Amino acid sequence: MRLFAAFLFTVLFASAVHAQEPDYEREKRWSDQIVPAVLVGDVAWIKQKNGHEFLAIYTQAEKPRGAVIVGHGRGWNPDYELYGTLRVKLAEQGYTTLAIQLPVLGPGAKVGDYLPIYPNAEERYALAAKFLQDKGFDKIAIVSHSLGATMANQYLIHANSTPVKAWVFIGIINGLEEMFRIKIPVLDVFGGKDWEITQVGAYERKKQILKVAGSDQVIVPDAQHFFEGREDDLVKVVVDFLDTRFGTAAAASAK
Repeated sequence: MRLFAAFLFTVLFASAVHAQEPDYEREKRWSDQIVPAVLVGDVAWIKQKNGHEFLAIYTQAEKPRGAVIVGHGRGWNPDYELYGTLRVKLAEQGYTTLAIQLPVLGPGAKVGDYLPIYPNAEERYALAAKFLQDKGFDKIAIVSHSLGATMANQYLIHANSTPVKAWVFIGIINGLEEMFRIKIPVLDVFGGKDWEITQVGAYERKKQILKVAGSDQVIVPDAQHFFEGREDDLVKVVVDFLDTRFGTAAAASAK
């Protein structure tokens, strides 16, 4: 009986540990689809401390005014629809982008299931920031959407130090945690027809972010959670914020 109990404990412990790991097979399936189809930007692989290499797409601006880490939402990939649009259009507007593969779980995973892998996402944001630093950028921002924004929130409140100087979160879910720990300007963007969970928390988020100089909240009228058909409006909001925060507005208007 004791042997059986010990065996059962081992199985349950192994299952719990496994459950806290990202679905690396799903990541591979995403990368197998994406990599051959990348026409704009360069594929890069960034290694984590556990040896896993995650996909990133580096898209250089012609005369960059800064650099942006693009973080996708739950279960997606760095080139999926909105994220592919952001990484390309922001580069066209003068901001080099690094769109990264954040950790994913299986297709049926709920938002709460992702909690144990937040530290993995935090590490990926940190490595992405270092990647851009190594490229010579000192004006670095995060532009993240949905669960990717929640993951960026976790990174920014737990990082002892970070080269990230501005954060744009789009359609954030699960609220905004411990904003008092974040000292950089942030922009809260969501659509007028966004998910209810995002719209309901807007008032409280605004009270928090306005305590940090240079922060703001913008609602894009009629836009839905993935900003279908309103991508250009979203890009303009993001670029205007980054230009102002990084002091590059004059340079942008002169182009």
